[in-house]
Amino acid sequence: METNKGLGKQTRGLRQEEEDSSDEVVLGGIDDLFSEVSSEDDSEDDEAFVGKVVKGVEADMPRTDTAKTSDSYLSKTRFDQFSLSPLSLRAIKDAGFETMTVVQEATLPIILKGKDVLAKAKTGTGKTVAFLLPSIEAVIKSPPASRDSRQSPIVVLVVCPTRELASQAAAEANTLLKYHPSIGVQVVIGGTKLPTEQRRMQANLCQILVATPGRLKDHIENTSGFATRLNGVKVLVLDEADHLLDMGFRRDIERIIAAVPKQRQTFLFSATVPEEVRQICHIALKRDHEFINCVQEGSGETHQKVKQMYMIASLDRHFSLLYVLLKEHMADNPDYKVIIFCTTAMVTRLVADLLGQLSLNVREIHSRKPQGYRTKVSDEFRKSKSIILVTSDVSARGVDYPDVSLVVQMGLPSDREQYIHRLGRTGRKGKEGEGVLMLAPWEEYFLSSVKDLPINKSPLPPIDPEAVKKVQRGLNQVEMKNKEAAYQAWLGYYKSQKMIARDTTRLVELANEFSRSMGLDMPPAIPKNVLGKMGLKNVPGLRTK
Repeated sequence: METNKGLGKQTRGLRQEEEDSSDEVVLGGIDDLFSEVSSEDDSEDDEAFVGKVVKGVEADMPRTDTAKTSDSYLSKTRFDQFSLSPLSLRAIKDAGFETMTVVQEATLPIILKGKDVLAKAKTGTGKTVAFLLPSIEAVIKSPPASRDSRQSPIVVLVVCPTRELASQAAAEANTLLKYHPSIGVQVVIGGTKLPTEQRRMQANLCQILVATPGRLKDHIENTSGFATRLNGVKVLVLDEADHLLDMGFRRDIERIIAAVPKQRQTFLFSATVPEEVRQICHIALKRDHEFINCVQEGSGETHQKVKQMYMIASLDRHFSLLYVLLKEHMADNPDYKVIIFCTTAMVTRLVADLLGQLSLNVREIHSRKPQGYRTKVSDEFRKSKSIILVTSDVSARGVDYPDVSLVVQMGLPSDREQYIHRLGRTGRKGKEGEGVLMLAPWEEYFLSSVKDLPINKSPLPPIDPEAVKKVQRGLNQVEMKNKEAAYQAWLGYYKSQKMIARDTTRLVELANEFSRSMGLDMPPAIPKNVLGKMGLKNVPGLRTK
């Protein structure tokens, strides 16, 4: 929930098909998630099409992904200076806020004039409120909802890339709708059975629908009357458009755009505006849309107070190195709060199991955990001190965990942006924090992509032989099935990394090195059909079953 401080209760959870894609592919899920997002040629001049450029308030806004908006992002413009519903203003006032963030100040006047908008705005700057307030105005101006909620049109459709962001946006909408009892917001994000969501939408008001792309497509194709309800959409919001496209949802987005009326108002918010985002602008926005830049070019992407370090060590030392690193940090920081990012969900489970065996206060969040569990753990971690969270990239964006003292990234981040997003979980609201990136020697090439960041090589801490033995005993206690799943997922993830996957024989050698680091004498066997999907049939060093 990225908004002004104190607005709304936060809810948690992510759609499994919209995260941790490497595990899904390896384990026989969505086959095409590793394929590159298609990029269509367009004869039009993109620069000409981008629309009228509106100079936003270009404050220095580091990419923080915070769920609450820092005071430094507030402007002097009051909400009541705009033609907003008194009931919405009352809800905002109840939350203790009168002035807008600079992003809201830059975007609201244009949006309230009825213009389509492409807004370049980073997370943590109040952009959710910037699109929700005018969306609520659109609902207010629409005919009252039918008593039969099954037939009532959906007036506002908000598309978010993950369950996490969709849940936060829906919670924020409910906060703003505190005094609008005749307006209902629903969220469809997966994690529950489709019929359950269908019944909920039929039984409750739903003028505002917040959805992730995959589940929205499910409803368009499988929910009776849903496509007809979308004919009433007057406002379409694509939030974090760059993230949507990065995750491979271009075709789903095109299908969604085709499912709503052409005569609508569209808001597209994106932290960056690469070529693919501009291509979506061609089909989503009117030609006279306005581009609002709320990001100062060259502004810092990571907090100035985050000490960034990297360590290079062979895979067989990573688990022991992690344990020693954590023990040192815990000794220096009694109120420690650590997040450890792993490459896949199954590797996350393995590391969490190991740390649990080592008697550390650890929790885990990844796509294989039920949504209710993840919500509970997320809330617990947010409120606790002296705790460690092991997570996949479901926690890399849009999550506000206060007072995180250390972020550890184990293994190769998918790209530079993901490294930055993960790092952004610490050093928030001007507080100090540390980030450690643990790489194997053959992953060192990644450092060239972050060479402009203040990241320095750290000497390896001494690893006591007793610590090594303790870690080995802990690994021996981890269930074999979890090691097998981690090996398979690890192999699938690095198969997706082009620099490493070019030599499949070398890739398998590295995977088997990872297997030995888990204490296994021989690598686990993998089903032949899975190896086929991974493109690794008949590669020496693999065992099949």
